Amino acid sequence: MSVSQLTARINTALKGFGRVAVEGEISRPKTVASGHVFFTLKDGSAVLDAKVWRSAAPRALASVGKLTEGARVVCHGTLDVYAPYGKHSLIVDRIEPRGMGALLADLERLKVQLREEGLMDRRRPLPRFPARVGVVTSRDADAWRDFLRTRSLRWPGYPVRLVHSRVQGQAAAKEVAAAIRRLDESGVDVVVVCRGGGAIEDLWCFNEEAVARAIWACSVPVVTGVGHETDTTLVDLVADHRAHTPTDAAQTVLPDRAALLEAIERQGAYLGDALERAVEGRADRFARAARTLRLRTPARLVEERGARVEALARRGRSASISLIQESATRLERLAARLERQSPMARVVRAEGQVGGATSRLVAAMGALVAAADRRLAPAGRALEAVSPLAVLERGYSITRRADGRVVEDPSELGEGEELTTIVARGEIDSTVGAVRSRERGGEDG
Repeated sequence: MSVSQLTARINTALKGFGRVAVEGEISRPKTVASGHVFFTLKDGSAVLDAKVWRSAAPRALASVGKLTEGARVVCHGTLDVYAPYGKHSLIVDRIEPRGMGALLADLERLKVQLREEGLMDRRRPLPRFPARVGVVTSRDADAWRDFLRTRSLRWPGYPVRLVHSRVQGQAAAKEVAAAIRRLDESGVDVVVVCRGGGAIEDLWCFNEEAVARAIWACSVPVVTGVGHETDTTLVDLVADHRAHTPTDAAQTVLPDRAALLEAIERQGAYLGDALERAVEGRADRFARAARTLRLRTPARLVEERGARVEALARRGRSASISLIQESATRLERLAARLERQSPMARVVRAEGQVGGATSRLVAAMGALVAAADRRLAPAGRALEAVSPLAVLERGYSITRRADGRVVEDPSELGEGEELTTIVARGEIDSTVGAVRSRERGGEDG
């Protein structure tokens, strides 16, 4: 069979499927000038070209409106082979929406997770003159050539270290993450992760969690330049700085040698001009000073300085006298205060206080004694009335035995016992000759 015959048979076989309904995510939708709509349906492992002819577009797009990147849909139509390109495609006549695509939904969930972990909050400053710039990209990609071209324009031969990695495909994410770690360990001052533009599925490795966490773990600032200006990937949100393109990334990290030399030259010119103005100013000041009367007549300058010294001396003497007088006045005030607070003054005041207290104490004691005398006089008279001596004055006596006991009952005495009788004017010693007892209330012989 010829190629045309085989293609015709394939087309016939595909026609045998009849109408089909295919579910997938829309990628790279485009409406051409003729009104036809072209896009790609994809899932995790395959892609399928799809077309909507202009005549069928109003009815086919009625349910979804404008096609958007990543939207998940079900496309109804028939399969066809375009012989000149040898490619099969789906001719769509109706599209039903199925919500956001699974990949984009997973990406949104991953963004939320990393944002909650704080991976999107770090923005480290970029070094102005990095000793070495590390680049992660494919050595065969346009991004690397754009980076080198920009380096040649800004600073030819500036130190750059490339770690090659695939930037598209299923294994690309692991390779990019490993390349970032390798550059970090090599001692570069900044890392650039870049890739040229493409469809969202071509850039998908830069939406992988492994690459985002490798950027976060990098010890030096990371700049991303992935895709075009309108492309935003997950690594752009985690990086310290996002450039719009690989060329923009190179312009961000590489210093501009020509601009730097121009700035140095400009600052040198400013400095030279400033020095020249300063020298001219000093020379003008010296010239004016040389024309002054003082420098032309030094004796007058000495006289003026001498007069100034004398004036200062007078001011100093006056100030010293004033200071001494103020000090003397202050000392007098302090002496008066000290005299008022001296121990002798306190002793004199204390003696006056003691004298007054003594007078008050004597008066108080006299009053107390007089009051006591007034209270004791009646008691003395009462006591004197019942005193034994007063009884003795009235003719009574007290007889005591030799042991001092008072004799109350004569029957207790024996003949010859010695007694002592107490009377008002003295005592009488006697001896018992006879005893006569008397009962109370009568006489007993």
